[in-house]
Amino acid sequence: MPSEKVLLAKQARVAELTDLIKNSAAGVLVNYEGITVEEDTKLRKEMREAGVSYFVEKNTLLRFAFKNAGLGDITNVLEGTTAIAISNDDQTAPARILGKFAEGTENKKFALKAGYIGEEIYDEAGVNALSKIPSREVLLAMLVGSLQGPMQKLAATLQAVVDKNNDAA
Repeated sequence: MPSEKVLLAKQARVAELTDLIKNSAAGVLVNYEGITVEEDTKLRKEMREAGVSYFVEKNTLLRFAFKNAGLGDITNVLEGTTAIAISNDDQTAPARILGKFAEGTENKKFALKAGYIGEEIYDEAGVNALSKIPSREVLLAMLVGSLQGPMQKLAATLQAVVDKNNDAA
């Protein structure tokens, strides 16, 4: 039986994890087994730069935290080694970064387990699909690019009409 001090520390950590999960936009669980320290350092740096919290946590504590946060269905993947990536802003950043990393690892032990966006839970295939979505900035740039083409054509057409009217006058 764990001492009361240890039990209180675990309960405090579960409460902290619950708050992190509830206040996050998205999160992804991975099996990090078999990655080297160099790979892990590179991954953590990329996560930090994207504003994503990435850490290893005990499955039992995560299980309680997810249940407390109302995401109990995700707990079926909490086996083996588990790391979690949480983003408060970008809904696709954890999946995008971890998906790219999982494809690039030489060993296939590093794997996506599951994820969530808000209250929606995604299995491994769903997280994999999310990892293919470009970042918000890239999507906005694509939107601006697609709007810019027709606007340039309209401006050129209007200018041609103005030039034609000026030449006729």
